Amino acid sequence: MKAKFVSIAVRAVRNLPLMAMLLTTSSVSPAIASNDVSDPGGVAVMGKGADISKMCGVKPMIVGLSDGYGGNTWRRTTLAEIQDELSACKNVEKFIYTNANGDQQKANADINSLVAQGVNVLIVFPDFGTAQIPAMRSATKAGVTVIAYFSKLGGVNGKDYSANLYQDTYRVGQAWADWYGKNLKTGNVLFLGGTPGATSSQNFLNGLKAGLKKHSGIKLLDENYIVTNWNPVDAQKAVTGLLAKYPKIDAIATDYGVTAMATVKTFEQAGLAIPAIATLASNNELNCKYLTLKKAGKAFPYFSLDGTTSTVRFAARRAVANFQGTRNPEPMGVIPFVFADSASGLEPKCSDSAPPDADLSSLLPDAKLNAIFKR
Repeated sequence: MKAKFVSIAVRAVRNLPLMAMLLTTSSVSPAIASNDVSDPGGVAVMGKGADISKMCGVKPMIVGLSDGYGGNTWRRTTLAEIQDELSACKNVEKFIYTNANGDQQKANADINSLVAQGVNVLIVFPDFGTAQIPAMRSATKAGVTVIAYFSKLGGVNGKDYSANLYQDTYRVGQAWADWYGKNLKTGNVLFLGGTPGATSSQNFLNGLKAGLKKHSGIKLLDENYIVTNWNPVDAQKAVTGLLAKYPKIDAIATDYGVTAMATVKTFEQAGLAIPAIATLASNNELNCKYLTLKKAGKAFPYFSLDGTTSTVRFAARRAVANFQGTRNPEPMGVIPFVFADSASGLEPKCSDSAPPDADLSSLLPDAKLNAIFKR
């Protein structure tokens, strides 16, 4: 049966050997340098991954994706990525998407609603961390195969969810710290996160803090992450406030390219030198800006880890395999690959034809990627 998809509420693909080479030769921490499944850390490099068609099985599937906050381009891209991934399984009868728009109560209610609609395979982005475990536990008890993805939670496999597929955000934070330690050496740094209480942002920050312990010359100015709600307007307001509060800011790390770009704009508007930027999930506008400034001899120190929209593909494969009882050789942890590194001379991709918020590390074909921005 052809899957029915229901919504509620310049490709830059590198093969895994090349990704591993970039990770190990760039000025990034060895902590994220391995894509070996046998690695004790249990991580794989983001990208194409295993072939889901071998995991599809024969049992009919109604698949749900529950987002706690689905209001930005990164989430819309991941939505398209999972639909693209699942298209290889002809036994997916329906796909249902929910977006809680940052409302914790609604996020949990959405999980309950998806179960009531007959979903038997459920992927959850738990924006509200452990507060969403009770709802996932209830769904699991009802016989639904639940995969919590992106953030590493403290739940129990088989009880609170079937499995927890996570981006190793802690290692990413450590990688940022090591890059700053090697290339900035001394200076003041701040970290811009997303919404209040976002587990992923807190994990990035925890990794950054741990990594900075090895680099005494780098000082973290705020022990908490700066809330930006992952949108450019709030990010610019936040950075404007930081400029008024701190007389010397040498570096800003962010967990989203949109907020990194907002940082660049705010410093430029203030007539200040752009600080060293370490980020995740960059976008076309940020990368084109960097290359334009570099061509003019005004480049800022820049480091970006990407491929993050493919995380949901790993979650989809884990969900399908666990439901069908088929084999999935992939580990539970995933890490991004280096997409830009000014220190090593690795330039990001930039496209004149792609929209500003395009993630050019996405695995989506050009037509599907461009279609996201026409909605």
